[in-house]
Amino acid sequence: MIEPDNEDLYRPIADYAIIGDTRTAALIASNGSLDWFCCPRFDSPAVFCSMLDAKKGGRFRIGPGERYTCSRAYVDATNVLTMTYSVASGQYRLTDFMPIAAAPVLHSDDPRYEHTCILRRVEGLSGEAELEIEFRPTFDFGRAETRMEVLPEGALARTGSAFLLLRSPVPLLEDGSSSACARFRIKAGERLDFYLDYSPDSADRSEYALDADRHLSETLSYWREWADRCTYRGPYRDLVQRSALVLKLLTHGPSGAIIAAPTTSLPEEVGGERNWDYRYTWIRDSSLILQALMSTGYHCESHAFFDWLESLCIKCCGDLQIMYTVDGNRELPEELLMHLDGYRGSRPVRIGNAAADQKQLDIYGELLDAVYFCYEAMRPPRPEFWEVLRYLADQAAARWREPDEGIWEVRGERQHYLYSKLQCWVALDRAIRLAEQGQLAADLKRWRSTRDDIREAILTEGYDVELGAFTQAFGIKALDASALTIPLVGFLPASDPRVCSTVAQIRKQLSSQGLVYRYLNEDGLPGGEAAFALCNFWLVDNLVLAGQVEEAQQIFERIISHGNDLRLFSEEFDPHSGELLGNYPQGFTHLALIRSAVNLTKATGKPVPERGRSSGR
Repeated sequence: MIEPDNEDLYRPIADYAIIGDTRTAALIASNGSLDWFCCPRFDSPAVFCSMLDAKKGGRFRIGPGERYTCSRAYVDATNVLTMTYSVASGQYRLTDFMPIAAAPVLHSDDPRYEHTCILRRVEGLSGEAELEIEFRPTFDFGRAETRMEVLPEGALARTGSAFLLLRSPVPLLEDGSSSACARFRIKAGERLDFYLDYSPDSADRSEYALDADRHLSETLSYWREWADRCTYRGPYRDLVQRSALVLKLLTHGPSGAIIAAPTTSLPEEVGGERNWDYRYTWIRDSSLILQALMSTGYHCESHAFFDWLESLCIKCCGDLQIMYTVDGNRELPEELLMHLDGYRGSRPVRIGNAAADQKQLDIYGELLDAVYFCYEAMRPPRPEFWEVLRYLADQAAARWREPDEGIWEVRGERQHYLYSKLQCWVALDRAIRLAEQGQLAADLKRWRSTRDDIREAILTEGYDVELGAFTQAFGIKALDASALTIPLVGFLPASDPRVCSTVAQIRKQLSSQGLVYRYLNEDGLPGGEAAFALCNFWLVDNLVLAGQVEEAQQIFERIISHGNDLRLFSEEFDPHSGELLGNYPQGFTHLALIRSAVNLTKATGKPVPERGRSSGR
């Protein structure tokens, strides 16, 4: 890719790569700028956030000081990033990663837990090149005062007791009170290692061992070993494996929780206000992600998540919230950061998420479906966890008639969303199967009766004969792509005429340039959004189940063409420009890609994933 003479202030979302250590993650643009980093964990305040304000957000750039071309890739099946730069006088490579040892993951009671390190290695490949360094942290999303001190070994940025220490082999100069900079040259055969080390206690800054070769070797070994456990052997294996690696980056190793995405407030529409914080653990997203990982041989993540979930549910006595922080905290107050301009002027920037207080009845179904999906390869639910699951099934049975905010977390009037009713049916259906298979105590007669009642209501109140489709909610004519899940959960076969006509109507009324939107009716918020990637993969799955495999594969190819050169995907695609929009990389999209690839493989008769157990973490 060739850079323009005058770069825009904001990079395209697709221009970013992700690195991480299963505690937090960083996003790095192709110009060598680290523009997003929350530490010590995903939902901590950002230290660099120039993605959300190019002037006030802070960055750590090691990049060329002249016109260049760049090619980039992950080192085979790992999350170690390399970017190779060519300038007029030479070529060099930048390697970025967050060290992660093969040893067991650190837990919160380990004194090393809150240390986070990013290692950036520059290697001269040919000739000689000039590079620039800009080190400008902005603690707490730019709200905290940052003090910069240039040291013989680099630079130390502080706020309160927390610090970021940049160990630099290149002398740095102060650039104002809160940043440091440098220019240097790299020749063929030379190698320079830059360490960025975060700690909440500035007295502890000598703790981290400076052994770049060991850190790189251990990190490569860790990711290669993990990737090798992928049991999927069908078409698109590299793509599936990369999506699995992304989902692994979204897991929080110390707790077992899984986040939806590592960013906040990347817009669904440039300049719009549909900007949300996704750095938390949604019960829905996590349940679907672990099913995708299980389908490709990664069982340990499921064990870890269910351990987290069991502890959470037992602690809260089954009173399940739709999302939590990675350590299980229920409090996610939403706050507007009005001092930040937002990505390309998309305001407001939000941290926290008020949707945590919403009623979304679908989570009962997604959770019980995940338990059922994983049941065969995992241990049976512990007695106390089965009590919680039974309680959740009872909640689905008792509350399915209530209106709610639905899967899309609409911030308007509650409605009787079809998807929520469908997932209450799923909750009871899977709970019945679990109880029958495990001979677990349950009120099966009542559950079966309620399951039948929900089914009847969906078929009579959820299907509009005049429209020829299942609708978004009972009593309205608006379409919603979530109706595409009806055959995916086994409610009706894909060949059912009502399913076929629903698919046809969604493709006709909710599509643009061949890409599907979630819905197009008013939802109480100004502005719009792009096509939702997850819904497009649902369409693929529907066509596969209906036997239209060739067309399903064509649509799958169209969807994946919107990924960037690193095979990373955001939440949404602009059907007209192809631009990636929304938080990034997005767990929903990557799990759906995996599921559709698995479904296509099964339908074409190609080798399918093995269902054996994998070894430990």
